[in-house]
Amino acid sequence: MGCQYYGDRGGKEWCNHYSQPIEELKTAPVVPGEEIVIDVDDMHESGAGVGRQEDSGFIVMVDGVLPPARVRAKVTHVKSNYARADLVEKLPEEPSDDDETDVEDSEEGEEDDPRLGSRENFWGS
Repeated sequence: MGCQYYGDRGGKEWCNHYSQPIEELKTAPVVPGEEIVIDVDDMHESGAGVGRQEDSGFIVMVDGVLPPARVRAKVTHVKSNYARADLVEKLPEEPSDDDETDVEDSEEGEEDDPRLGSRENFWGS
């Protein structure tokens, strides 16, 4: 089984199922060895951080990164719908307008984040 196509639609092999040229279905926007910058915003069940490329939305999984993070990673494996990469370096996150006020408040008081647990509240009691 495979994609059913015919080769005379604008001179390209065409996939009837996806209504796209076969060439576009086979190409990924990254190649092994390429270094890319990714905003990791989710986590895969394997423990890898998951991010998307800004321009194409292509999924890249980076081992050893917890969300939220901004990282530079080197692509190691490319599949048709995702890629795997190794961490090169963690980059500082770009602050948004809302984050600037939070930074000013935290510099003054250096209070603990209420979302984080403490030893006294380890089990949520």
